[in-house]
Amino acid sequence: MSMVDPAIRSGAWAAGSDAPEKTEVRIGFIPLTDCASVVIASVMGFDKKYGIKIVPSKEASWAGVRDKLVNGELDAAHVLYGLMYGVQMGIGGQKKDMAVLMNLNNNGQAISLSNQLKAKGAVDGASLAALIKKEPREYTFAQTFPTGTHAMWLYYWLGAYGVNPFTEVKNITVPPPQMIANMRVGNMDGFCVGEPWNARAIRDNVGFTAATSQGIWKDHPEKVLGATAEWVAKHPNTARAMIMAILDASKYIDDMKNRSSVARIIAEKSYVNTDFDSIEDRMLGQYNNGNGKKWQDANYMKFYNDGTVNFPYLSDGMWFLTQHKRWGLLKEDPDYLAVAKKVNQIELYKQAATQTKTPIPKDVMRSSKMIDGTVWDGKNPKSYAAGFKVRQS
Repeated sequence: MSMVDPAIRSGAWAAGSDAPEKTEVRIGFIPLTDCASVVIASVMGFDKKYGIKIVPSKEASWAGVRDKLVNGELDAAHVLYGLMYGVQMGIGGQKKDMAVLMNLNNNGQAISLSNQLKAKGAVDGASLAALIKKEPREYTFAQTFPTGTHAMWLYYWLGAYGVNPFTEVKNITVPPPQMIANMRVGNMDGFCVGEPWNARAIRDNVGFTAATSQGIWKDHPEKVLGATAEWVAKHPNTARAMIMAILDASKYIDDMKNRSSVARIIAEKSYVNTDFDSIEDRMLGQYNNGNGKKWQDANYMKFYNDGTVNFPYLSDGMWFLTQHKRWGLLKEDPDYLAVAKKVNQIELYKQAATQTKTPIPKDVMRSSKMIDGTVWDGKNPKSYAAGFKVRQS
């Protein structure tokens, strides 16, 4: 049975058939709150409607996700936006053409600092920068993958306060679920990771939240549904079906009355494997920074937000490239727009959005104001990348 307007199908779809080429898809994920839409699409059966079965596959590290995507052990994955672009450019491991099918979430990551830093008065970016200058030693900060989102939020935040993340501090890569144990034994002064691990740092009394990622960039892109370009070329209908199922799941999660039940599901051992409270509070926008401040954050983790979350804006992809260039991970300026057009599967996404009645933004670019007052709109990426006072390249 076809669910598709025949004109759309004959105009855009292979061989006039919308049947998925592959009916069972393995989608990798890392134990983080923002794996929710992939898990819920499977657990709640949103996939069935589109003729596929999503099998969520729990992975140990982002490097593992990358390797399994590249070698075909995974069909797709919940994956860091910046990891996809790193692989595309050959700076995050083996070079391979990648495909960003949709954005999975905005917001909901954070930077945690150790209680030892708090005792010395380093409670935010400005006081941390002052301490680093006043008491020089090797300060160590962890991110989750060298070209990934958490690395970019950490570096951007440090840079905004005049700290060079490569020359003034040491940065290391640690998988998300291992952050707490590493901070507990004193391996690091701070880390940037997705929830629930920042909330857990407070609960386990090893650290506190110094900054949220939405405080660095409101409604920033975060995880994407990613695959190799080769896989998408072979399975366009399956890729579209995955997007549609995950759009339905995203819409379900963003209905606030479903948030607590979603938190309970993803807290289970087979998914995030942590206590329900550490997930639920921040999913409801209820923040406590572990240092005496509590607030209701309107910019909590969003999964749908009338479809504005999910559209794979070209400017979002380009932004990661500008930061890779800023920090010397890319030696030359790429053709920013051409790379984003190649990676972000806008036409495929639009077909899926049309079928699920998901609103589609008018523009493939969007404008955002960052914590340091700079505005990013995708218009002049080369000068934007070169314009930062604190940079490596």
